[in-house]
Amino acid sequence: MESYERPGHGAGRGVQDAGVQGGEFPPPAASPPEIPRHQVRALHTADTLTVYQAYRPSLGLPAARDGRFPPEWGRERMTWIKPSFLWMMYRCGWGTKEGQETVLAVEITRAGFLWALRHAALSHYEAATHGSREAWRRALRGAPARVQWDPERDPRGRALAHRSLQLGLSGEASRRYADEWTVGIRDVTPLAREAHARVREGRPEAARALLPVERPYEVPADALAGLLPAPRATGGGA
Repeated sequence: MESYERPGHGAGRGVQDAGVQGGEFPPPAASPPEIPRHQVRALHTADTLTVYQAYRPSLGLPAARDGRFPPEWGRERMTWIKPSFLWMMYRCGWGTKEGQETVLAVEITRAGFLWALRHAALSHYEAATHGSREAWRRALRGAPARVQWDPERDPRGRALAHRSLQLGLSGEASRRYADEWTVGIRDVTPLAREAHARVREGRPEAARALLPVERPYEVPADALAGLLPAPRATGGGA
């Protein structure tokens, strides 16, 4: 089953740079100046948006075959969906981590995605947004969804300056995701493996050429209210 730990926990233990020997990580990569620090980017159509998850084959393969999550999928547990294919690859090690060998592209309705954002709380405390830590904790406890912004990744797994949205779903949001919002599920494990092979060959741009084109997704201002961390005067932080 997909790892249900909060994605920020152990994020530094994601797949290491496939082109670096001896377990040493390359320095952070710069982001193109035109990319905002916090922006939703995804493969999307007029009606849907694609997110990614990784599961054990016994769960992921039936989901892809049937185009829906099976009954044993944990609808009451927290599950994290990621619009960024490369962040998913960083998290699951290109489908090599135990329990995350099957990578799924899950197409969901835009309406469902926006519902989740409008009912979400920010996963970390922001004084300018929450006023007090207790207010933040109350909001987090009462929200069926939570938003976390983590550094986007390049094909080598290097952290970029701009952030990638992750959306955690639990309770009502998790049930809606599985049974109402999902319109299609595809097994993209072969794509992950082929792209990973090109990275390991030292051809990261050739790997990128295979990947889904994730364009900026315009989110109504009200849907992101309270979900954007305050700007930082210098580098570091969210």
